[in-house]
Formats: sequence, structure tokens, C-alpha cells
Amino acid sequence: MLIPLRPGELQRLIPAVATGNQFRVSVGKPQEVLQRLMIAAIGGVITLLISQSQMSSRWGPFWLVAGVVFLLYVLWGPIVQAGQRNATLRRYPAAAIFEGEVADVITRERVENRHEQADSRGRLELVENRRTWMLLELEDEEGYLGRVAFPMDKKHQPIRRGSLIRCLVLSERKDFSKIDAFSDAWLPGLRLWVGEYPFLLRPAFEELCQLRLNNRR
Repeated sequence: MLIPLRPGELQRLIPAVATGNQFRVSVGKPQEVLQRLMIAAIGGVITLLISQSQMSSRWGPFWLVAGVVFLLYVLWGPIVQAGQRNATLRRYPAAAIFEGEVADVITRERVENRHEQADSRGRLELVENRRTWMLLELEDEEGYLGRVAFPMDKKHQPIRRGSLIRCLVLSERKDFSKIDAFSDAWLPGLRLWVGEYPFLLRPAFEELCQLRLNNRR
């Protein structure tokens, strides 16, 4: 079942500015954090040194502000990244609440990164870091709709075929004849949220589902 959102509801469910959950996800892996720290430190030190040498000129305050901005990159970098990711769904002209069931549960191994490291004999070997992902096939009374994929955790083990699931579906077409994207998803029977990234303001989505779905029954 698809229930189209009313004007403005999509923007209320997916904020333009990063939430706390979105910020935490966008911070990323330790390697990404280290990269941001290096950019912040190098960029901040260089621009602050330039500002010291330019304090007597009109460009001194500009370089000082630029140095502070660089030093705060560790904080504003994930915020900007989350905002850009939110915008990928906020831009769609058509969005609807989907209520259906899990048609199938699939697990797959994905290679997250590769790197070379020396073995006990000093020879370089390729090492792959793998992670198990869960893919949920979604369907309703009209048939197959698509899939939601996310890194698997222990809390996801209770998910079974037939589990009730709700999410947002997004499309370039008002009639939803082609589904272009999915948000994170809510399994109310398990009280469990799943998804690679927390697009939705989750309490607001749960409340909207309760209101709109109850009115349809």
C-alpha cells in the first residue's frame, strides 16, 4: 500500500540540517576521522600562520576566519555531508508511505576495503575487509516493490519473511510507476529500524504512519 505524502510532509520527515543520528553516521570510520583531522590541522595551521603575517593588512581577518573554519572541519564536515545526503531524497517530487511485508531476507558478503600488508615472510599480500549485509525484498498486495540493504547486526536476526515493514518510497513520477529510492525502514512488530543511513526523523514518521494508516482502515 502506498499513501502519497501531502505538500511539506517530506521536508518535515527528512530535515535539511543533520540530526544527531545523521551526524554520528556521517562521522564515518576511524580512517575518515583521521583524514578530516589531518585536513583540519594542516589547513588550520597554514591559514593561521598566513593570518599572523597579514594582520597589518585588510586580508588578515579573512585568513584568521579561514583558519578557524579549517580547524572546525572535523565538526562541520559530517554536517555538510549529512545535509547533502538528505538532499538526495528531499529533491524528489513524489513521496509516499509504503506499508507492506518482507518478501525475502538475503544476506551477502561485501568487500568494504582492500589494502596490502606484509606477511610473515615480508611479501605483500592483498587483504580484504568484508562485512555481511542484509537485503530485504519488499512487496505489498500489488507485488514486488524493491529492496532495502544495510550492514547486518545481531539485532537484525529476528527479521523474517512476512514481517510488517514501513518506509518512504520516492519517485520522479507522480503515479509511482517507477520507484527511484527508499528511506530507512521501520518494522513495527519488532520495534526495529533498519537502513544504511537514518534519513527519517523516526518518531515523526512513526506518528505520521499511525495517523495516516489508521485513517485508511
